[in-house]
Amino acid sequence: MTPSSSVGGHRPAPGGHPARPPVGGDVVVLAADTVVLPGSCGPGWVGLAGERIVATGIGRPPRPADRELGAAVVVPGFVDLHVHGGGGAAYTTGDPEEAARAVAFHRAHGTTTTLASLVTATPEMLRRAVAALAGLVQEGEIAGVHLEGPWLAEGRCGAHDPVLLRDPDPAELDALLGTGAIRMVTLAPEREGGLDAVRRVAGSGALAAVGHTDAGYGLVREAIEAGARVGTHLFNAMAPLHHREPGPAAALLGDPRVTVELVTDGLHVHPALWDLVLASAGPSRVAAVSDAIVAAGMPDGRYRLGELDVRVAGGVARLAGRGPIAGSTATGDALFRRIVDNASDRTSGLVRAVTMTASTPAATLGLDVGVLEPGRRADVVVLSPELEVQEVYRRGSRVRPM
Repeated sequence: MTPSSSVGGHRPAPGGHPARPPVGGDVVVLAADTVVLPGSCGPGWVGLAGERIVATGIGRPPRPADRELGAAVVVPGFVDLHVHGGGGAAYTTGDPEEAARAVAFHRAHGTTTTLASLVTATPEMLRRAVAALAGLVQEGEIAGVHLEGPWLAEGRCGAHDPVLLRDPDPAELDALLGTGAIRMVTLAPEREGGLDAVRRVAGSGALAAVGHTDAGYGLVREAIEAGARVGTHLFNAMAPLHHREPGPAAALLGDPRVTVELVTDGLHVHPALWDLVLASAGPSRVAAVSDAIVAAGMPDGRYRLGELDVRVAGGVARLAGRGPIAGSTATGDALFRRIVDNASDRTSGLVRAVTMTASTPAATLGLDVGVLEPGRRADVVVLSPELEVQEVYRRGSRVRPM
């Protein structure tokens, strides 16, 4: 796709929203030295009207900009498929007000679209947590609920309570899917009834994701044929690559229908592997995720992840006592910066970072965000030259900072 220029006709836009000309008085024009548009990264502008992007262009806008942002970098709002909480608030507690605080915290860091990820819990606790989040889904504050567990492998449970892991029960799964709030479910296909669960999730319209698994290459291929379309935090909590048993990562990377999550905090996966993943799958199939927990943006100390105790030291979250990594303390802007810093040059890094933090996860969810082009929802992040968040717009309105 090429960026829409200044003038000319009204071209159809994603979701059936017609693009409007950029020179009307109801359009707010943002101009900056760096704007990352489809097919272009450099001086440019974005026109917003109401909740939509109505025009974009390279170079100078056709009329004086309403906001001259100078050396700033303008990118789409970040989209995070995997977030458990942040700013001292969690999605797992069954408290909608606490969940709203977690949304606001990440939004101030540029994540304008998020799933609310839950961890392994009892059936009653899961029902209560999903019910608490359903209102936020209906209001459009979150894009849906991500069930990470409880249908995971004991040997790859990571920061999930092994006592509460179980095989997928069709009645429990159907009841949760029937709420209409579930957007993604991570499960281990080797559990009894695992492949049927993949089919049920996919058949409901939610995303079936493979993760926390010891499944071999062949079984993961079966899960993909059954409808799995996401690999949850690739490499983490799954059987490793091996030259005789390729394992889940190889199956997920090798199928063009699958989006793979990558926690680009510099801790979960070594940056050298990012390059291998990108060479294999391409940025259009790699979604940077934070896997953030309640401790994101908070000082070191003790926190909770579901029913488990977590200790954060030096910004690294680990389960108290047994020591595995317990999510992250990252935010969307931190993921973005690390991707840019890891690239061979700044321009290619910005394009790659936008694709991984916005365009790919938005496309995976089927949402009209993640790209600065006419007709898309006006979710825009203004970054400083150092890629620190300066301003955030969601649905065309500026978000108040935390």
